[in-house]
Amino acid sequence: MQRTGKLESDYFHKVVDCQWACPAHTPVPEYIRLIADGRYGDAYLVNWKSNVFPGVLGRTCDRPCEPACRRGRVEDEPVAICRLKRVAADNKGEVVSRMPEPATARNGKRVALVGAGPASLTVARDLAMLGYDLVLYDAEAKAGGFIRSQIPRFRLPEEVIDEEVGYVTRLGGIELRLGQRVDSLKALVAEGYDAVFVGSGAPRGRDLDLPGRQEAAANIHIGIDWLANVSFGHVDRIGRRVIVLGGGNTAMDCCRTSRRLGGEDVKVIVRSGFEEMKASPWEKEDALHEDIPILNYRVPKAFTHENGRLTGVLFEVVAAEYDARGRRRLVPSGEPDEHYECDDVLVAVGQENAFPWIEDDIGLEFDDWHMPKVDPITFQSTLPNVFFGGDAAFGPKNIIWAVAHGHEAAVSIHKFCHGEDVAERPRPGVTLVSQKMGIHEWSYDNDISNDMRHRVPMREKAEALRDVRLEVELGFDRELALREAQRCLNCDVQTVFTDKLCIECDACVDICPMDCITFTDDGEEGDLRDRLKAPAQNLTQDLYVSGRLATGRVMAKDEDVCLHCGLCAERCPTGAWDMQKFFLEMTHAGPQCLTR
Repeated sequence: MQRTGKLESDYFHKVVDCQWACPAHTPVPEYIRLIADGRYGDAYLVNWKSNVFPGVLGRTCDRPCEPACRRGRVEDEPVAICRLKRVAADNKGEVVSRMPEPATARNGKRVALVGAGPASLTVARDLAMLGYDLVLYDAEAKAGGFIRSQIPRFRLPEEVIDEEVGYVTRLGGIELRLGQRVDSLKALVAEGYDAVFVGSGAPRGRDLDLPGRQEAAANIHIGIDWLANVSFGHVDRIGRRVIVLGGGNTAMDCCRTSRRLGGEDVKVIVRSGFEEMKASPWEKEDALHEDIPILNYRVPKAFTHENGRLTGVLFEVVAAEYDARGRRRLVPSGEPDEHYECDDVLVAVGQENAFPWIEDDIGLEFDDWHMPKVDPITFQSTLPNVFFGGDAAFGPKNIIWAVAHGHEAAVSIHKFCHGEDVAERPRPGVTLVSQKMGIHEWSYDNDISNDMRHRVPMREKAEALRDVRLEVELGFDRELALREAQRCLNCDVQTVFTDKLCIECDACVDICPMDCITFTDDGEEGDLRDRLKAPAQNLTQDLYVSGRLATGRVMAKDEDVCLHCGLCAERCPTGAWDMQKFFLEMTHAGPQCLTR
């Protein structure tokens, strides 16, 4: 519960649910309004500052912003935030001339970056502009990390990767040592770098040690390795009958890639229930659309084989059982085991970190799971000049988390290289500006669109399945993008209340379409939530409560379902309500990070 006269920036940030949920805190409503205004280049650059890879993420992000979207609280579907990001990328025009120029002076500091994935590239982007000399190591011949190796080309064209990696490397001061694997952290540190950043990902796919694994090894493939071999052109076909084991996004990429490389009978077989699968809902939907069945509650028991050749997989059928605390365990269902014939198996049951190149005696501590002990705020390891980020820091997540880690690690490296305490974190920049243009007019379009979420156009299925490199999503055109953008509720334009101007006429209460506003006696939060015109049941969203008004009552507003339509401010006769745009800009590495 926050009092209107004592608000801090985090309160308003939290009201912008999509931006709060984004690990990189991208100003989502800001770039959506720019798209609606046809200012695609501006929208792209707003994204590029925050998330570095708008074209990549506009196709592949795990979209933590969308479940948080306020639109999804008042109807079934959130705004298509991710695909609008792609609209900005596809229509941006020439933007290089508007990006920072390469640094003209070096600052004398050298930083090694291990792995050329999104975390390392983010660190490189932020530090290159400050004059650092950066050496970027990667075992592959091209930069991009798992963006390039594990995401299929039918989801992410290679030219998009090349373009956005190029925006980083053009900043100068970055020496690419591609095709050069780092085999010893001790040796790397001994080269005298001022700092080392490890963004090597989680490069090892988990295997299944089951009977028949060794005998049928020729046709049992680790999912992430197989996807990389497809991406780099080493594999161009698979058997007619394919079983994919696992229920995450990698499994979805494996099964959809298999369909394009000759797999006619492709099945995904998962030990969990359909709703419990780790794959994003839209990834499962895309697999089903491509005629790939998903079989649930089946645990692999053995790989069957004959004369050294794989013949199928034997499964135990299980059921979910829940204890009094709601914890699930899988138990035998009592049904007979099931055998599914196949020519190839793709194992996509998870990824794990592998650090054989980090010596035990270097002074870097690992936990019980052999993960480096990394500060979750600074990303500094127990070896002060070595920092981690992305999957290498805390295990497999996704691109947007890697970018967020990279930004924070770059701040730490910059402070460390200047002898400052990395634990002192810079605050973001915040502005709050009235949008009033007249008595009842605002500088943004506050009409609420009645459109339901628009579907992204897709390539015809038969055509899409013929080519593993043919992009299947076609993206919104400008007209559809405008209509989808208009579904955004402008949550960053805040309803700001001034106690001393209120005459308690209740006009705002009468006009509010969501019954967000209540004038009532003050009280403790739990009691107050139950006495509102519409009880505020989402405890994660703060109440907005005024000080004591002339009658002794308070104004209490439930932010949870507010549409930010501005009707309260339009109806208010005294201007006690105002619509003010909140803009939060995360502080990246730079002079503003330093305290002296």
